[in-house]
Amino acid sequence: MQVRDAELVALIEAEKQRQKFIARFGARKMWLHLRGQGHDIARCTVERIYRQQRWQGALRKKRFTPHPSDGSPRPVDLVDRQFWASRPNQLWVADFTYVPTWSGMVYVAFVIDVFSRRIVGWRTATRMTTDLVLDCLEHAIWTRQREGVTDLTGLIHHTDAGAQYVSFAFTERLVEAGLDPSVGSVGDAYDGQVPGSGVALRSFFGG
Repeated sequence: MQVRDAELVALIEAEKQRQKFIARFGARKMWLHLRGQGHDIARCTVERIYRQQRWQGALRKKRFTPHPSDGSPRPVDLVDRQFWASRPNQLWVADFTYVPTWSGMVYVAFVIDVFSRRIVGWRTATRMTTDLVLDCLEHAIWTRQREGVTDLTGLIHHTDAGAQYVSFAFTERLVEAGLDPSVGSVGDAYDGQVPGSGVALRSFFGG
């Protein structure tokens, strides 16, 4: 048992080093992450190791600022501006923009499947918040589930480094759903949008 525990400690530490944001996971999220990586580990075992090592996850704190991330740990860029996919549910890109209306400004968040250029999730709100992009992500996941796709493991979800997208709540939900978070540079439209997304949005809203 001691040998197995030592192997699991080494595995968890390696995962924390591979992606710095994973170091913020508590026992439950780490267990989900390891299961998503193909490791058959019981949740109680991960919880016991966390207690023994005195590890503790970060407390959830939703961030409601529209400003870019302050440089805290975030997912690495898995796309490197290669906005290409050979099949559906291989690469999603997400962003949000604003639309002026008679009643004021409305912010529109969207998720696009790179393979088909289809908008699979969208939401609107009057403020740029983490809840806006979280609800948009949930819509995209629900869209695929309604179509019979229940396993999104390995799908890359790419965004820019805006604070809403690198918040702990958003990254936590991606990992829980089996998606691989990918974050580009701060405020770089090429890293936040797939070519043709503007056309897709105009078509979607009848423009």
